[in-house]
Amino acid sequence: MTDGRANGDSGQRRNIAVDAMGGDSAPGEIVAGALQAAREFDVHVLLVGRRDEITPLLPNGETPAGVELVDASQVIAMDDEPLSAVRQMKDSSIVRAFEMVRDGRADAMVSAGNTGAVTTGAVLRLGRFKGVPSPAIAVPIPVPGHHPQLLVDGGAVVDPAPERLVQYALMGREYAQSRWDIAEPRIGLLSNGEEAGKGDELRKAAFPLLASVPGFVGNVEGRDFMHHDVVDVVVTDGFTGNVALKSLEGALRAISSVVFGVFEQTPEGREASKIVMGPLLEAANDFSPDVVGGAVLLGIKGITVISHGSSSARAITNAIKIADDCARRDMVDRVRKAVTGAG
Repeated sequence: MTDGRANGDSGQRRNIAVDAMGGDSAPGEIVAGALQAAREFDVHVLLVGRRDEITPLLPNGETPAGVELVDASQVIAMDDEPLSAVRQMKDSSIVRAFEMVRDGRADAMVSAGNTGAVTTGAVLRLGRFKGVPSPAIAVPIPVPGHHPQLLVDGGAVVDPAPERLVQYALMGREYAQSRWDIAEPRIGLLSNGEEAGKGDELRKAAFPLLASVPGFVGNVEGRDFMHHDVVDVVVTDGFTGNVALKSLEGALRAISSVVFGVFEQTPEGREASKIVMGPLLEAANDFSPDVVGGAVLLGIKGITVISHGSSSARAITNAIKIADDCARRDMVDRVRKAVTGAG
């Protein structure tokens, strides 16, 4: 296969390796999303997984233009122990996809599989930036009518050292600049109060270190999520970050249930829904995980996009678009320079 690796924004078609076996709805939804991405975007999709399960999902059992099937006999389950699974299952779809990135056959990797295994595979097969102990998960938080906020870390490291939060801030800042063209991203430290002295020992120790990061605005609170006028990048530990993400997801589901339930309670409500339901559904679409697509691992020598385990075909299509966009913008090298100071 011709090497289609990107060189900045050169216009070359990029090769995206997709873990076809990862996720609650694999391989059906994964393959459907990958095929859609190959039709919609100027990408070459490498479907990595069990040939006998993927082939029946292809049009007439054949790979269409822009798609290639790469056989991998093993599957890392969602509940497998990440480190042992990656080390022992060398012919798994996750490991093979990473090896394609490592060997230059792919520009990026997308998976909706076991998050721990994907993170571990990225470290073992691609490697970390010098001075970065482990990667961070950068999760876009929807902001209506505006570019997303970026949450770093969304769950990779639950108990980081204060210095790690400075790395998260530097990597998140560069990601926001290059991905969303934000000239000077505002960076906040997630805490239980906006005053400088608030927070646990981690936040109290990290605050003065973050003061040297361009764009640092101080502490931010949970209520500042999804508001564009406060901060662009939210930095925190993986434990708190993951709790915040799940809390936002739960709150959005609860609000949707209440709002749409009100319309069904009375005849007047059902009549009103005929007028406002369309705009409401359109607005709610901004918060759908399918639109977000996935999170990016920062601090790794290769582009890795992690999608939600329950990703639909639409989510996978958008995850591939994210991977392609990151490759086109030379994200890895830009983030590496930001966090290591390399020229």
